[in-house]
Amino acid sequence: MATQAYCVKCKAKRDMEDEKQITMKNGQRALSGICPVCGTKMFKIGGGRVKTAAAPKAKAGKTKTSKKTTPKAKVKGKTKSKTKKK
Repeated sequence: MATQAYCVKCKAKRDMEDEKQITMKNGQRALSGICPVCGTKMFKIGGGRVKTAAAPKAKAGKTKTSKKTTPKAKVKGKTKSKTKKK
């Protein structure tokens, strides 16, 4: 059974030909195929995320977070301005 997807050129739902399951950059599954009427590439997102090899989880416990501080002289608006007195 062919999957239906929306063809943006025909502006109608059509059955995809040559459909392939692909994985997008963000990890979601999708189907890619061709419109049988006009030959435009069709695309249907669905199926959730694909599990990838994840890095091992860090141990639960106290973690140190360092706070970046900048010298006051370099912070915008905090520099001392030299004004002439009359």
